[in-house]
Amino acid sequence: MAPTSTPQTPFGRVLTAMVTPFKADGALDLDGAQQLAAHLVDAGNDGLVINGTTGESPTVSDAEKNDLVRAVLDAVGDRAHVVAGVGTNDTRHSIELARAAEQAGAHGLLTVTPYYNKPPQEGLLRHFTAIADSTGLPVMLYDIPGRSGVPINTETIVRLAEHPRIVANKDAKGDLGRASWAIARSGLAWYSGDDMLNLPLLSVGACGFVSVVGHVVTPELRAMLEAHLTGDVQKATEIHQKLLPVFTGMFRTQGVITTKAALALQGRPAGPLRLPMVELTPEETAQLKTDLAAGGVQL
Repeated sequence: MAPTSTPQTPFGRVLTAMVTPFKADGALDLDGAQQLAAHLVDAGNDGLVINGTTGESPTVSDAEKNDLVRAVLDAVGDRAHVVAGVGTNDTRHSIELARAAEQAGAHGLLTVTPYYNKPPQEGLLRHFTAIADSTGLPVMLYDIPGRSGVPINTETIVRLAEHPRIVANKDAKGDLGRASWAIARSGLAWYSGDDMLNLPLLSVGACGFVSVVGHVVTPELRAMLEAHLTGDVQKATEIHQKLLPVFTGMFRTQGVITTKAALALQGRPAGPLRLPMVELTPEETAQLKTDLAAGGVQL
């Protein structure tokens, strides 16, 4: 049974896009995934996104994705929203993943803009609609043109919002103006997908975050959100500024690389990366330690 939600916060407010822990030999570490999921929920996450970009979804097999969803649901599904990433650049494959996630018990779906093949807006509309039509689960769009090559235009977002199961958008577009218009016109629950813009997006109507840095600073993210919600702008700004070194340090290279390094420094399950991702160099690790310490993260 999914945790309580509202139309304004269908997946809660603070979610972390969780890494996929692997064993030393590169195999899926389901025990580690359950331990990490429990830690993240204990730290204050309302939900977890599994099998997203930070979960190395391009190199995780469909069977592994399914096993991971089931394992995380067993660990925290009674107290956190478990959202399964099912987006690919093949609509039929995405539908297969969506149906498998629903059968596994996922509470919602994250569907990224199709990447590489650069469809027109009508193709995006049909792609997302077909996925939303394929299950009874609520859907969060994921708009990240820096990875996909194609933005979801505001008009397309407004049309997609008419679908009863498309309820939210994860915004990694980096455009506060477009976000403002899309939030106002679509009525979708809006989640920041860019940690540096978490607070700015709240100011234009976002309801929460799907975070990468939540792996190490969930309590601070929640405190910033609560301060904003209660009108304490100064406190929210102070927390945002305190976290700037973390926001910067965790994205000096690809986020899953630094996140797994940070988790390893804390002794938490993470494990190696699958190629084409590679571990940090000793120099990069030293810089990450400096960045995290500057943001108050205990290692």
